[in-house]
Amino acid sequence: MVKKKIFITTGGTGGHIIPAIALFANLKKRGHIVEIISDKRGQKFLNFFSKINPKIIDSKPLLKKNIFKFFYALLILCKSFLLSFLYLIKNKPDLIFGMGGYSSIPICISAKIIGINFFIYENNLLAGKSNRLLSLLATRILVSYRDVKGFRDKYYKKVSYVGNIIREKILNFKTQNRSQKKICILILGGSQAAKIFAEKIPRIIKLCKSRKIEIKIFQQCLINQNKYLKTFYKKNKINFKLFNFEKDILNYYKKANLVITRSGSSVLAELIHCQIPFIAIPLESSADNHQLVNASYFKKKGMCYLLREHEIDKKLFLLIKSFHKDKSLLLKIKNKQKKIINKKVYENIENEINFYS
Repeated sequence: MVKKKIFITTGGTGGHIIPAIALFANLKKRGHIVEIISDKRGQKFLNFFSKINPKIIDSKPLLKKNIFKFFYALLILCKSFLLSFLYLIKNKPDLIFGMGGYSSIPICISAKIIGINFFIYENNLLAGKSNRLLSLLATRILVSYRDVKGFRDKYYKKVSYVGNIIREKILNFKTQNRSQKKICILILGGSQAAKIFAEKIPRIIKLCKSRKIEIKIFQQCLINQNKYLKTFYKKNKINFKLFNFEKDILNYYKKANLVITRSGSSVLAELIHCQIPFIAIPLESSADNHQLVNASYFKKKGMCYLLREHEIDKKLFLLIKSFHKDKSLLLKIKNKQKKIINKKVYENIENEINFYS
């Protein structure tokens, strides 16, 4: 294998950063020289989840609602293009991976101008705006799912199905024979945590307790929600543990036999690979409503349950009650999830690298 110099450029949300960290670790293990480029938002996640020291080239989305913010963002964007161009000229990478997010645009377009091949990676079922734009120039479009939508028809010839880029210890995770006597629910709110989960779900758990449904709760929440949730669960004698951020979420995956979660692509990929049944509650304000697209796809394939935010009060208790009454419902979900698992993602990516760089 020929050692390559590879740059990974990524947006600043958890959905972009987590796969970028996983890819970085695997490529380094294979002997490549690897660097991550992100913005200041991405730097915060990278510093928390890893010891990676990224190159920071800040960028801003062009929001048209405020004319002053638009021109300020345009100025920052021009600066980021110049810095990207100069950085690539100086360091001469063999290949660029664009993981999505607006901050990946300057690096990828600069790479095209210089003559450096770049791949984009899309892990949602509906391609993000940045990747749709970059698909015009990308050498290859690597995707997590064969059914991805959003690219123009003429660019699908560039598409290569590689599978989900997730951390290797999750990729190699052996399904636990979790106890079915008690429902152990892990509540995840995404990289920002979900304010509405802390407001609505505890009342549902209280109702479950009153109906003699034995439950243990592991809940991710915002720091300012700790006191309220701790008081509520203690008062109602509910078995619980709270956490705000967890570097190794696998610790909680091992304990849960049901997850209530947002439907960002990274967390759903991890849950499916760990074969943990989940109830997806999409973030209503997600870009292009991509979280609803993700959740709807898996619901259609029988791999999860789907609730909208306005349905939590009416339907969540009934769902939990049905799982309590019939444990085979969760087992059916696990068996469906098993069919979509692809453990050859990094072999597929290495093949792409060897062919195109």
